[in-house]
Amino acid sequence: MALSMESGFSIGSCFKAPNPPVLISASPKKINFTSRRRSKRFLFRVSAVSYKEFAESALEETRKRIVLEPSHLQEKYSSMTGLDGRTELRMLAFKSSKIRLLRSMAIENETMQVFDFAGFMEPEYDTPIFCANFFTSANVNIVVLDLNPLHQLTDQTDYQDKYYNKIMSIYHKYAETFPWGGKLTGESIKFFSPLVMWTRFSSSQEKHKALFSAFLEYYQAWLEMTIQVREEMEPSQVRANCEAQHKYLTWRAQKDPGHGLLKRLVGEEKAKELLRDFLFNGVDELGTKTFIDYFPEYQTEDGTVNDKRSIIGKSYETRPWDLTGQFIG
Repeated sequence: MALSMESGFSIGSCFKAPNPPVLISASPKKINFTSRRRSKRFLFRVSAVSYKEFAESALEETRKRIVLEPSHLQEKYSSMTGLDGRTELRMLAFKSSKIRLLRSMAIENETMQVFDFAGFMEPEYDTPIFCANFFTSANVNIVVLDLNPLHQLTDQTDYQDKYYNKIMSIYHKYAETFPWGGKLTGESIKFFSPLVMWTRFSSSQEKHKALFSAFLEYYQAWLEMTIQVREEMEPSQVRANCEAQHKYLTWRAQKDPGHGLLKRLVGEEKAKELLRDFLFNGVDELGTKTFIDYFPEYQTEDGTVNDKRSIIGKSYETRPWDLTGQFIG
């Protein structure tokens, strides 16, 4: 997604989502087109969902507002084929004067689609991190959509007021359509904001249209922040922003649940390269601290990282924020 925090900003009037690029296929034997509303049996095809248009729509909106240029990562990472010879991975990477990296990865084969779209700012800006992670199979969709806080909200209530309190209406707009998706580990909750959409649902035309709309509204909110934010001139705050982003990247590169999928698709060596150099680029450039430096509680007796998930803190079966965005645990 210089900002006047005193006056806030509005996103609703400056963005209208285009028609969503979703086609849900149905077998003629399963549905009577004259009574589509009454029929509930759809033969869903994974290929009916196009996340390519999600990225293209976001980039089109971005180019209307700011000047984008290709990142150096675009030449190195554009596309690859999985070890099975059937899975396609397509990557896009851009930057601007304020945005350090705006990147997208789409993975597609006959049984699934994965969409990972993120935006990271230069350290001179404390804007949240845009995060969209979508997984689609024939049976289920798993969605995480958020403006991840650069600085943890439990430590900086002013940061929440600066970026989140005025746009909570976006979450409320989609809360009924996309309810809380179940258990979320306590170790990851600190990297999410009160805006987070964490949900699971069965595929349908209406759901995917709503997801497209939500994705664009969340992205537009983030884009507006990037346009209005003022450059930080205090060196100590720039260093704090840089370390906060490096800490986030270090966590994601180590703990991202997509690692296992990438490993199966392209092998361990290439999976690690994609995680550290593309998806979470900056983990080797923005700082020198290790995962154990940031998260010593994960160190094992032999000095390595405990890769088991959900070993620290509680898990949240229900949404741990109230309607105003305050954390209630």
